[in-house]
Amino acid sequence: MKQQSLSESQLTQLDSLKELVKERFTSHGADHDWYHIERVYQLAVFLQSKEGGDLMLVSCASLLHDISDHKLNGGILNDGGRVTREILNDLGHEPAFAAKVAEIVDGVSFKGAGVPDKATSLEMQIVRDADRLDAMGAIGIARAFHFGGSRNRPFFSPNELPTQHATFEAYSSDKSHTMNHFHEKLLLLKDRLHTKTAKEMGERRHQLMENFVEDFYRDWNFNGEN
Repeated sequence: MKQQSLSESQLTQLDSLKELVKERFTSHGADHDWYHIERVYQLAVFLQSKEGGDLMLVSCASLLHDISDHKLNGGILNDGGRVTREILNDLGHEPAFAAKVAEIVDGVSFKGAGVPDKATSLEMQIVRDADRLDAMGAIGIARAFHFGGSRNRPFFSPNELPTQHATFEAYSSDKSHTMNHFHEKLLLLKDRLHTKTAKEMGERRHQLMENFVEDFYRDWNFNGEN
């Protein structure tokens, strides 16, 4: 596939966006900080190089994918893309382009095991896959326990079983222990990746999480024989 390249003006706009997002996310916890944004951006650009799609659209959407995340904005589940559009308009992007990015940003997040994924474009699939890949594997495990610890949640409560949430509202308000998060989201992600490249990359990360979960329960339930 022929690699896309960005114009000088696009590169300048992208650099400005990176600086703005970095400034906003540097102080966030490690589960959703600038390093997470940067990893998702790098993953998204790589996926775009293999799968196609609009490079500038993928780049901007991946950098902004958490800009309105309910976990970071005080609990607002959907701001309708307002913040995304404001940022891009201020940086000189056309309103139509800003609207496309906002649509992707609004659709990226996992919204519950029972909530179907809707992808209106290849670019949305790519950015969503990139975000989900960073929620899997070794990094995903580290992020999950960091998030739970930052909310003072136990990492495991044997009597609190996982829930397959049917709505985004139920999923976003759940305050369960961290091990449930593996069953409610992380172990489901492999089968909810869209692109061929992401599916291939997800296999190793998924297997690592499966091994971790199996070992965790084995160690938790130690009885002198295992």
